[in-house]
Amino acid sequence: MAQLHLLLLIHAHQPAGNFPEVLERCYQKAYLPFAEHLLRHPRVRLGMHYSGSLLEWIEHSHPEFFEMLRELVGRGQVEMVGGGFYEPILISIPLEDRIEQIRRLADYIEKHFGRRPTGAWLAERVWEPQLPETLARAGVEYTLVDDIHFLAAGFEPMQLHSSYIAEDQGATVKLIPGLKAMRYLTPFRSVEDNIDFLFYASREAPGGIVAMGDDNEKFGVWPKTHQHCYTDGWLEKYFAALESHPDWLEVTPPGEYVATHAPAGRADLPAASYTEMMEWALPSAARQKFHSVVQEFSGRPDVGSFLRGGIWRSFFSKYAEANLLHKRMLHVSGKVRRLSGSARRGLPLKRAAEAAVTHLLRSQCNDAYWHGVFGGLYAPHLRTELLRELVRAERLADAAEHGQPAYAELARLDYDADGREELLLTSDVCAALWKPSDGGTLAALDFRATDSTLINSLQRRVEVYHSRLSQAPEGPAAAVASIHDQGRAKEEGLEKRLRYDRWPRHCFRLLLFAPEKTWDDYEKIRLEENAAFAAGEYAVTSATPDRVEFSKEGSIADGGAAADAPAVRAEKVVSVTRSPDSFELSCQTRLTHRSGGPLRLMAGIELVINLLAPNEPDRYFDIRGSRHALSLGAAIPASRFRLVDEWQNVACSVEAPDAREFWISPIETVSESEEGFERVYQGSQILAVWPLELPPGAKWSARLNLRVTPARKTS
Repeated sequence: MAQLHLLLLIHAHQPAGNFPEVLERCYQKAYLPFAEHLLRHPRVRLGMHYSGSLLEWIEHSHPEFFEMLRELVGRGQVEMVGGGFYEPILISIPLEDRIEQIRRLADYIEKHFGRRPTGAWLAERVWEPQLPETLARAGVEYTLVDDIHFLAAGFEPMQLHSSYIAEDQGATVKLIPGLKAMRYLTPFRSVEDNIDFLFYASREAPGGIVAMGDDNEKFGVWPKTHQHCYTDGWLEKYFAALESHPDWLEVTPPGEYVATHAPAGRADLPAASYTEMMEWALPSAARQKFHSVVQEFSGRPDVGSFLRGGIWRSFFSKYAEANLLHKRMLHVSGKVRRLSGSARRGLPLKRAAEAAVTHLLRSQCNDAYWHGVFGGLYAPHLRTELLRELVRAERLADAAEHGQPAYAELARLDYDADGREELLLTSDVCAALWKPSDGGTLAALDFRATDSTLINSLQRRVEVYHSRLSQAPEGPAAAVASIHDQGRAKEEGLEKRLRYDRWPRHCFRLLLFAPEKTWDDYEKIRLEENAAFAAGEYAVTSATPDRVEFSKEGSIADGGAAADAPAVRAEKVVSVTRSPDSFELSCQTRLTHRSGGPLRLMAGIELVINLLAPNEPDRYFDIRGSRHALSLGAAIPASRFRLVDEWQNVACSVEAPDAREFWISPIETVSESEEGFERVYQGSQILAVWPLELPPGAKWSARLNLRVTPARKTS
């Protein structure tokens, strides 16, 4: 009987910016015990992929683990598999960066383990048809993608027991189909069920393959899996069972298999990822419909093969924040590559270019660009880490380009590829991105003196899983199961905390609303502010690095329904003042009552600032010398206060002369994560409020200042 080849490719990765204690927990609960079990079972031979950033952490924190890996590699039991060093979604980054990412990890593996990898792990198994040319150019001979990639191209399930070859522009790469059924069997079903599945496959496809590519973290870090895999002995029994059937089963490293077995033919695959990812990528309304269709045809595997959601790039349409982060990365990549290719020479420039490239590549770590059970878009510390790397890379590139300590320039361009023009200010001390099409608001703000990004919030929007919150059990999972089959709440009453924002979380938004509205209405998103002035398109009347002016004409009645609705002209004038280690934005807002009935309303100018940790003692509101946690929610009868972040070394002084009060409320999302549904602080919304009573022909103006300095004095 011909042997079935079991190809296992185990993937380990932690996002850039993840907390050190999380990395240590993953190491102790999954990475170390998994490798220790491998040492005891020499006939279990497989591929291991560690992202480069994780390998660097292990090298620094647990160098002894490298000795264990070297032993496993030396005796031919573990094949080290490459990929992008900082785990980017390859199709989302420029070609030059793709090659650099893959070669960096290959060089690192060759240096530390003596063998250059022939295979590459695709982050989130995201495939697009042009990848063969990229992979081949970077020296990659094979990769693994999911079975849904093949099924969507018309392959039959029985054809998934072979490898195939994919081609683009004459360049080729070998593809291994990873089976979804194996991902859900291992380690969540009994060892007997796993062996029965493999035995059945050996009868149906003698001499063929069964492949699985999945996370190392599910062997110890996912809920209940450490006890299941190690305390209760599942992994020990599984490895022993794999070794006990040499007559019909061989566990083979994937690179060894593809080097000794010819591919079964061509595979021209569509853009795809694993099934769950493609569902997460759909807009919420479409995702709900898709889920219903999948349930309806759950008993029809012949139909299920053709049911799939959106492609990974759909996250850029679904989440404007992910799109802005991505387009910013592309913008900075262009600057950094121009710096690297500069004809100018000299050691300082060379070092700056090398450092800028590393910061850029780190910013391409995939986790914060999307949202699902694993995706980290909702995790502010992960977004912040990528933004900080982009600030560093862009600061180095701009400094080299300008060649002088102080500089400032303003560009007009479609920065986020939405078909509308933005204004981009870059200087030695700050960078700012204005969106005239969204109420003349400020979408991004960096403090380059401390490599800090200040807005970095997230619009609260409807997610499909919000409908399940009231039924979600609280606390840890009762039994081991795949994360995809769990849905628990980390605290009670999360459904009562749902809020849905009308607009993106940008700064200097003008809110005009009824005078009877209160802080409670603001906190609960019930101001019912005039949409045209809050988020309509403003004309840019003047723009320089030191001063930007916007204007907007409209009716104060939303939609202009009332015949005598007051006609109003709004103007915003934002002045920028810079010094070597600080800057100030002063937003002067003017309203002119042009015609119509009397105008009685409340006017507010809004800031959104995210200092990440709402209850840490080194981050706080300073109001009249009294410290308050960033989780503060209240109406504050003051005209000035400070937000202080001693950890990032940044302080924001906010002043609104003559304002009646400030309304402050934390922005909290309710999102899905590996550990269950959770509440996450996404910054604070801050509204300076003024009451208005204007007869026809009258004018009103107000000023809101934001001054940014280091939190700690420097010598």
